[in-house]
Amino acid sequence: MSKYNPLWSRVGKSKEVSLQLSFEETEEALGFLIDHSTLQHKKEVAEYGWSVQKISMKHKTVLYHRQKG
Repeated sequence: MSKYNPLWSRVGKSKEVSLQLSFEETEEALGFLIDHSTLQHKKEVAEYGWSVQKISMKHKTVLYHRQKG
């Protein structure tokens, strides 16, 4: 079980086609501070039917997109 499952679960429960979370919202969902290694685990979200569309370091956001299928 990944320590990122709380985040993936939150994303997976969204009814939207796209979901943008700030780094702060991401940390709230996880219960710990994120760092660059968090980005290495982004492929795990595919198990919940989502993909990471864009990571903005400037705006400190992550854009998720629901996969078709």
